[in-house]
Amino acid sequence: MTQKILAAHAGLSEVKSGDLIMANLDLVLGNDITAPVAIDVFEGIQAKTVFDKDKVALVPDHFAPNKDIKAAEQSKKLRRFAAQHDITNYFEVGKMGIEHALLPEKGLVIAGDLVIGADSHTCTYGALGAFSTGVGSTDMAVGMATGKAWFKVPAAMRFIITGKLNKYVSGKDVILHIIGLIGVDGALYKSMEFMGEGIANLTIDDRFTIANMAIEAGAKNGIFIVDDQTIDYLKSHSKKRFTVYEMDDDAEYEQTYEIDLATIKPTVAFPSLPENTKTTAEITEPVVIDQVVIGSCTNGRLSDFAKAAKIFDGRQVAKGVRVVIIPATQKIYLQCMELGYFKTFIEAGATISTPTCGPCLGGHMGILAAGERCVSTTNRNFVGRMGHIDSEVYLANPEVAAASAILGRIADPSELSERVKL
Repeated sequence: MTQKILAAHAGLSEVKSGDLIMANLDLVLGNDITAPVAIDVFEGIQAKTVFDKDKVALVPDHFAPNKDIKAAEQSKKLRRFAAQHDITNYFEVGKMGIEHALLPEKGLVIAGDLVIGADSHTCTYGALGAFSTGVGSTDMAVGMATGKAWFKVPAAMRFIITGKLNKYVSGKDVILHIIGLIGVDGALYKSMEFMGEGIANLTIDDRFTIANMAIEAGAKNGIFIVDDQTIDYLKSHSKKRFTVYEMDDDAEYEQTYEIDLATIKPTVAFPSLPENTKTTAEITEPVVIDQVVIGSCTNGRLSDFAKAAKIFDGRQVAKGVRVVIIPATQKIYLQCMELGYFKTFIEAGATISTPTCGPCLGGHMGILAAGERCVSTTNRNFVGRMGHIDSEVYLANPEVAAASAILGRIADPSELSERVKL
């Protein structure tokens, strides 16, 4: 699938693994950390204006709302650039969201697109059958100026999905299971291609989560086959015409993995790599926690909060635990409010944040002190990722995160039904 998209955008009949190509871009993305650097490069090469004002997206989301003077200056730089070049897709406070949730929601990415973004989790859009990947700020700058980028065509890995997910298991557990299986460099500069009859049992939100964390396995991109669910999502979010690229029957894959969804259990990535996984059943000693974060470009969608709300409903956050809820977009924020999820979270003892990447990258809205532990629905748990280098981050799905908040330690959601009346 990836090679076909790259070939089409390079104007070639076919490409092979290892080929160096120049390809036309459908969208170039930047945020308040990476875009200011790209703007400097853009001006340094004396580009007159962007190649297409409708095909550049700027989203200040990492330190927004601005946490300090430096963050404010970064966003100001984006704001001025967007105004100067009449960029259509500029989303700031009040209209913003976390970029990788916001762009699909706005219908800016469709199947068959080729997207680059100066953020590693740009690979999220593979959930919709697009080729999307993270790049550096220099590549972003040249992409904005020319509408082109060069690529080394990746080799591909095949993940054949079968079966159905069990209760309390979601896309987060699937990708943590896969990363635990192949390692953080198991897909290094390769395309992770997901297919099989079990794909129908993964929601679009599950697929966003899985594609989002392909980079945590070292992948160039992750991409799903396009099925009826994908088409329904695309038609309900975008008026643009999309193109479906399917793999050939004799397509070459370097590795093939068969993943039975029915065998996957609630999974947690222990510090300090996403590959350091354990199922909740394998945790034998209590892991007492200080904080829980539910949100991010990985798990900040409406379905994630619906699951968390069911766990929190009628229960209380454990004494000494802080819980931060971060909807990924303004639309999701409003939906959570209208559906009563915010009432449930606040009554349980949680706090609600405006859409922001916030604590995921150690930005704001939940930084950890030395020795503190956090269960988070985010995507990375490197040393110092959410604050002090002596803090610890445990990655989990929203239901595990919520159950952990209530019990004050990493917990399986099934434990609550045994201890607390639903």
